[in-house]
Amino acid sequence: MGRLEGLVRAGLLVLAIGSIASPAMAQESGIGLPMGAVPEPPTVEDLDGNAVDLSQWVGKKPVLVEFWATWCPLCKALEPRLEEARKQYGDRVEFLIIGVGVSQTPRQIRRHIEEHAPPGRILFDRRGTAARAFAAPTTSYIVILDAQGKVTYTGSGEEQPILEAVAKVAQARD
Repeated sequence: MGRLEGLVRAGLLVLAIGSIASPAMAQESGIGLPMGAVPEPPTVEDLDGNAVDLSQWVGKKPVLVEFWATWCPLCKALEPRLEEARKQYGDRVEFLIIGVGVSQTPRQIRRHIEEHAPPGRILFDRRGTAARAFAAPTTSYIVILDAQGKVTYTGSGEEQPILEAVAKVAQARD
């Protein structure tokens, strides 16, 4: 592991631990991307190590991005809300679950999702490029982008109004 990658992982771990201690809505606390920002879609990996460019969805349809980890209790708590939103709007909104590269590997993620599949396409952010592009302060951080790629929602923690936030971008597209 290179020095930069180690620093990115350490920083994400500190932020993840902080989110467990005090989950808060990102837009209320001023963390994460500002509303209306248009982040540059990064390239991450699938669980087989293949490059996946998020621009295949971002700017083409609404997208929900969750920064997630197998070890994150807040992510687990969010799953029913995400599943409900995906059932209602999954045909109009892309759900991307970005596994952070902190204390987990694609192999560990594969084992985990055999029993507990998160509600969305699973990707892996080995080098922290998505975390930087979306200013992800922690796991359980969610960013929702409209069809033009503009941020319409950010939040973290287990008490997020995901269904309402997804409904807004899905209905705006109709």
